[in-house]
Amino acid sequence: MSDTNRRKFLAVTGAGAVLGAVGVAGPASAAVHRRESSAREPVVAYVEDHDSDEVHLMAGEREVVVHDRDLVTRLLNAAGGA
Repeated sequence: MSDTNRRKFLAVTGAGAVLGAVGVAGPASAAVHRRESSAREPVVAYVEDHDSDEVHLMAGEREVVVHDRDLVTRLLNAAGGA
């Protein structure tokens, strides 16, 4: 994803994605503590292939790929369908 497109995407969806992530995490995450090195800017999660275990996380100028099938499932369930 080009820097320009990513910046536009983050600008448009950043706040909504952060609020959506809070809803995805739910009450079970209350006992989990953030590390000192955790992200301090809006984070956007992108699942390209719904059958994979990859979640692309975009935070500021960085992109991190996480392999977590459970996270993919929870994000897709939270996003719902039409």
